[in-house]
Amino acid sequence: MAAMLPLEGLTVLDLTRVLSGPYCTMMLADMGARVIKIERPGRGDDTRAWGPPFLAGESTYFLSVNRTKESVALDFKHPGGRALLDQLIARADVLVENFHPGTLEAMGLGYAALSPRYPRLVYCLITGFGLTGPGRDRPGYDAVVQAEGGLMSLTGPGDGDPYRLGVAIADMAAGMFAAQGIALALLVRERTGQGQLVDIGMLDSVAALLTYQAGIYFATGQVPHRMGNRHPSIAPYDTFAAEDGTLVLAVGNDQQWIRFCQLTGLTSCEADPAYATNAGRVDRYEILRPQIARVIRTRSRQEWIDRLVPAGVPCAAVRGIDEVMADPQLLARGMVQPVEHPSAGSLRQLGVPIKLSATPARAAVAPPRLGEHTAQVLTELLGVTPDEVTRLERDGVVGVQH
Repeated sequence: MAAMLPLEGLTVLDLTRVLSGPYCTMMLADMGARVIKIERPGRGDDTRAWGPPFLAGESTYFLSVNRTKESVALDFKHPGGRALLDQLIARADVLVENFHPGTLEAMGLGYAALSPRYPRLVYCLITGFGLTGPGRDRPGYDAVVQAEGGLMSLTGPGDGDPYRLGVAIADMAAGMFAAQGIALALLVRERTGQGQLVDIGMLDSVAALLTYQAGIYFATGQVPHRMGNRHPSIAPYDTFAAEDGTLVLAVGNDQQWIRFCQLTGLTSCEADPAYATNAGRVDRYEILRPQIARVIRTRSRQEWIDRLVPAGVPCAAVRGIDEVMADPQLLARGMVQPVEHPSAGSLRQLGVPIKLSATPARAAVAPPRLGEHTAQVLTELLGVTPDEVTRLERDGVVGVQH
């Protein structure tokens, strides 16, 4: 017998688009929830048009965050579409949306309007700045939130411009916190029978990632600044040029430091009491770093890894995405999953990082084509006849993938 999925039997109505919301609902789908993605007929999620690259007309951006969902193309601004949406809400356990604050409220689809009618509904709203506070009405964009949330002030060379992270971390952090909040609200509902509102702000999510950097500021009043790849509290914890690329060193304690010095031939550094403690190495890092750099550039990345890792000295090559996706460790962990898409053909998708021993995530299902499941969902959940689906399509209320 197949293992039960953690969220099996739950229906999630996904009114989200772009990244934060779809990332959240993909996580729920991975764990067994039936995720019904509501999209605009003829256009769909904005990211369906984001590219290049495209695979057989399918946006790789959209494909990356919408696996294992069902697409229903439905215009809920149309009275007929709204009636269908209301029926779907009545059958849903969770509704997730990431419209600008007030957008769905103006349509009678906010939590305050829905909760009296559907008291068990868990309603999750992801916005840029949350539902309260003076900034609640501002739109949320990843680059804006990375900037205002402090991440960019910490990212980049110390003597250069601030950098945005190479992935949309504000969106994805909000999506992860949203999935966690939904799971917690569902747990509470099991105990009380009542749903609730899950209010996720992207700015809150980014601020929550500041952790020890915020701790430094709280403790000292000093504002942390960009330091390139070095660490404010650990040394050597940095990138160094090797013979054939870039190596990361993460020497986290004094015992590792001793072994590092012995294996690299830095005997003078090992013997110097000024470097005997991590605090000393941090204080004198401007003098220490050039000595380490001279040694590291004499060998290849792999030579250093083969020498240092067996001795318990953490280090790694800075790898490209191609190297990462071929990593035997990630492949063994199922972090690259093949799926078959009806239009794009054979695809590789990222796997699920949460490994549950008794109730593991389901195998990935290809992201849906726009309106691929419209007829199926309407007939299966709402009892709409095939003739009625045809009429609704003709009237522009729904879109159907043929």
